[in-house]
Amino acid sequence: MKAVTTALSQFSQEHIAKLEKEGDITLFIDKEPIILSIQEVDITSEDIPGWVVANKNALTVALDVTVTPALAQEGNAREFVNRIQKIRKDNGYDLTDRILVKVADVPPLTDSLTQFNDYICSEILADSIELVAELANGTEIEVNDILLKVFVSKKA
Repeated sequence: MKAVTTALSQFSQEHIAKLEKEGDITLFIDKEPIILSIQEVDITSEDIPGWVVANKNALTVALDVTVTPALAQEGNAREFVNRIQKIRKDNGYDLTDRILVKVADVPPLTDSLTQFNDYICSEILADSIELVAELANGTEIEVNDILLKVFVSKKA
C-alpha cells in the first residue's frame, strides 16, 4: 500500500488524465504490474491561492480572482456610475437629460473618479464631475463600502 501511495503521489496531469479516460492504469511496484482502477482512487484538486478552479468531466477551468489596484479602481468607477444612475432615476430625469455632478472628495475614491472621469461622464451624461472639499447638501451613497456625498442636478 505504501509503495502504491508513493507512486500515486508522483502522478503527473497526464497520468491522471489517462486514468480518468481509460478507467484504469498499470503501475509497476517492485517490477510487478498492478492494475489500479479509477474506482480505487479519489481524485481531488486543490485551489491555488488567488484562483478559483472548477472541474467537470475532463474539463478544468481556473480563474485568477486576484483584485489588482487597477481592477479595484475600475470597479469603484462602475459602482459610482450605478449609484448616480439610480439617483437620476429617483429624480425622474429623462434618459437624455444632461446632469451636473458634485462629489465630496473622499481620498479612497479620488483616483478612480479622476482616472475614469471620461467613462463615468459618458455613462451618466454629465459634462464633468466636480470634486469639492465639502458638500453641505446632497445624497449620501456607498461605493464599495466607502460613504460619500454627491449632488446631482439637471443641467439647464
